[in-house]
Amino acid sequence: VIGKTLLLDMDGVIAEVSQSYRTAIIQTCHYYGASSITFDTVARWKARGGCNNDWVLSLDLIKSDPNGKHDVTLDQVTETFELFYQGDPSRNLKGLCELETLIPDVTLLKELKRRCDRQAGGMAIVTGRPRKDCEKFLSLYEIQELFDVCVCMEDGPPKPHPAPVLIACQRLGVAPSENVLMIGDTPDDIRAAVHAGVTGIGVVTPENADKALKEGKPFDCCILSAAMKECGAHAVLEPGFQGLLHLFPE
Repeated sequence: VIGKTLLLDMDGVIAEVSQSYRTAIIQTCHYYGASSITFDTVARWKARGGCNNDWVLSLDLIKSDPNGKHDVTLDQVTETFELFYQGDPSRNLKGLCELETLIPDVTLLKELKRRCDRQAGGMAIVTGRPRKDCEKFLSLYEIQELFDVCVCMEDGPPKPHPAPVLIACQRLGVAPSENVLMIGDTPDDIRAAVHAGVTGIGVVTPENADKALKEGKPFDCCILSAAMKECGAHAVLEPGFQGLLHLFPE
């Protein structure tokens, strides 16, 4: 595979979110009585697929717990989730979003952008985040100028539907092909890529790679890695995706 166009998911790929989005899911679940929900529970559900919207996932997890508040609505769950994630200065509540960090090296992102531009392919974000959260993170790390296009929650159905990938290709002015590489950390990302007719490449999140290292196992031994491979991932890379460079020729 020779890459010409690069599409990057955000959470778990560019943004380290174990302490933000993932924690917001768990805190929301616990708030509504679903105390059995843990990081491992979230990972198992993400590995099954169809869990790209964290508000909906939180609601489904609450209803899966016998002690969860089963009459809670999606609007209520969304409001609670956003309170934990965004914070509320009037309540002196810091948002979990403040704990997010940038995973890849900025120098790598700039080099990938340079190589994509040489191929007239372009680089885009394809995320299930609301646009305001996507733009806020990119601005915080001053990398917004590296991305020609950002496809977000508001732009269409979520992955694993191929629409976000196809929209990104359309806006970049490229045809879906194996030269378009979609990088993600869940099987939903890979399914969206495969269904759109582009190359899907998985990446392991930092927390899963760290856990594997502590256990003396390969970095890609987690349940999400196995699920991505089963969905047709061309490869599964280490956090920070330094290995992408060899797929984009000078």
